[in-house]
Amino acid sequence: MADGWYEEAPAGRVATQIFADQAKSIITTNSSPDVPFSKSINPYQGCEHGCVYCYARPSHAYWDSSPGLEFETKLFYKSNAAQLLEESFKRKSYQCEPIVLGSNTDPYQPIENTLNITRQLIEVMAEHRHPFSIITKSAGVLRDLPLLSELAEQNLCNVFLSVTTLDDVLKRRLEPRAAAPQARLQAIKQLTDAGVPVGVLVAPIIPALNDAELEDILEACSSAGARAASYIFIRLPHEVRLLFREWLATHYPEKFNHVMNLIRESRGGKENSYRFGERMRGTGNYAGMIKQRFMLKRNQLGLGDRLAALDASQFTHRSGVADQLALF
Repeated sequence: MADGWYEEAPAGRVATQIFADQAKSIITTNSSPDVPFSKSINPYQGCEHGCVYCYARPSHAYWDSSPGLEFETKLFYKSNAAQLLEESFKRKSYQCEPIVLGSNTDPYQPIENTLNITRQLIEVMAEHRHPFSIITKSAGVLRDLPLLSELAEQNLCNVFLSVTTLDDVLKRRLEPRAAAPQARLQAIKQLTDAGVPVGVLVAPIIPALNDAELEDILEACSSAGARAASYIFIRLPHEVRLLFREWLATHYPEKFNHVMNLIRESRGGKENSYRFGERMRGTGNYAGMIKQRFMLKRNQLGLGDRLAALDASQFTHRSGVADQLALF
């Protein structure tokens, strides 16, 4: 599935290195009041999409790698992910609640086309009738559309597409190897037409760069079939702050001061905030204006603030209960 950015690597692009990681566990839990789920799985560490704002970049230091170029080109995959998930589900102590695939890095980044780790995880969840959500900005999710459609019919899955901009030029600079805007809208439509509930994440909202598109993004996603929408104000944790400042000075030097001043205004005078309740939305007049605009347009379009709850009552510790799904 072509994502619509380019078919061949540009001259001078650093080659991607891929390393297997034998993980000790697969399900991550969190108790953050800012996050609407408690269980997630990230099949990959690092991400080829190369989004400059990615808040997952600092985590690459765990592998003694840089949050900059190495985050995009030195990738790790959990080779035993499906096995670990199967073992988790078979434990009688396991308590079922929806799992999110891709809360940190994209589960459908390009290397998934050959490694199939995300697909293997979905197949395990299908066998155990375990509910899950997918967060991605890749049209590659359509590869698994037949299986996702079957599971959605049983209220076991949904998908959230991240749409940052409708501007191809800004997309290429901001998210160089992620799907083109039209490819994402087409993915929303095809998923919806196949019966898979789709929500949209307008993320991140960056002052003076993509904030003017807010209503247009919601309108386009709603027209494509999205049922719910949320947004995230740009976050600049740790090294991401320096990477973003350098990127902004390179691509939009005339807007540098304006963008950074609005970010600081929305972060209590700083360039980032870790405080629960405000780190995803920001505070102050500008952030309040963004929230009002978002809520007004979302309500006008009849979009929800979240998708309908998935069904956890079908879960079984036994495997093989949904063998017919392996045909897809």
